[in-house]
Amino acid sequence: NAESVHLESFFAVPAGWANPKLIEKWKRVRDLRRVVTGALELERAAKNIGSSLEAAPTLYVADKADAELLKSVPFEEVAITSGIHIVSGEAPPGAFALPDLKGVAVIANLSAGKKCERCWRVLSEVGSHADHPDLCNRCDAAVAESGRAEKSPA
Repeated sequence: NAESVHLESFFAVPAGWANPKLIEKWKRVRDLRRVVTGALELERAAKNIGSSLEAAPTLYVADKADAELLKSVPFEEVAITSGIHIVSGEAPPGAFALPDLKGVAVIANLSAGKKCERCWRVLSEVGSHADHPDLCNRCDAAVAESGRAEKSPA
């Protein structure tokens, strides 16, 4: 019963909760994300993009296991981009790569479309909803659902 939540301690995590495979999976996902963020940081420095959400990069992975891994997570959200295209294979010359991650490279592409006023992703579907012309499909559905919840009897 501390006076502030900020003075509380975290409880001890049971050892049985440890999941080494999950830890390794997310370590690799974060490694792959580093290549994307590295490429986008160069684009930002060159003033080609202002935000990573303006990008829809192409990520080349030589290892098929990496390609499969990336299918198991919403990688565009992990990388904080509006989209991402995963290509299983060698990258073209000039693609951004990090020396410590062999077989992984990125071509930074701009995302096509307009910026969603709710989530800020740049998507071609923005503008396709009459009720919410400034929203993407996902945000339109969320706002519509929120409206239904507000109208439902208590």
